[in-house]
Amino acid sequence: MKPVFVDANLFLRFFTRDDETHHRKAVSFFKRVSAGQIQALTGPPVLFEVAWTLRSAYHQPPEKVLEVLGAILSLPGLKMTDTHLVSQALDLARNSGIEFADAYIAASAAEAGAVVGTFNRRHFEHLNLELYPL
Repeated sequence: MKPVFVDANLFLRFFTRDDETHHRKAVSFFKRVSAGQIQALTGPPVLFEVAWTLRSAYHQPPEKVLEVLGAILSLPGLKMTDTHLVSQALDLARNSGIEFADAYIAASAAEAGAVVGTFNRRHFEHLNLELYPL
């Protein structure tokens, strides 16, 4: 069986319970993943979508968003692409107060030995990152 790349809406239904039918299906899916019956993976773009949706549509505070992202990262049996960068970004977001997407950019730049090119300098200036002078 091919692995299943999990989309944001499956996580959102699992954690928000805003649609009980979809929530039950998501619970069943993740139980099967945990039991090793389904090989599942996801990646940072899905986490960006989950974070954005939780903030914009569900009006969740940043702490709750990071809590959900951390819970996704620790779901039994779920594999994450770029696990080490996602973990670093979650830690950075928790410790600095910046949004997860910006924290992921910062972690990625640091890992690559790169400077960050952005017009949104205020989100990055206090992270001890070198910023490209624009």
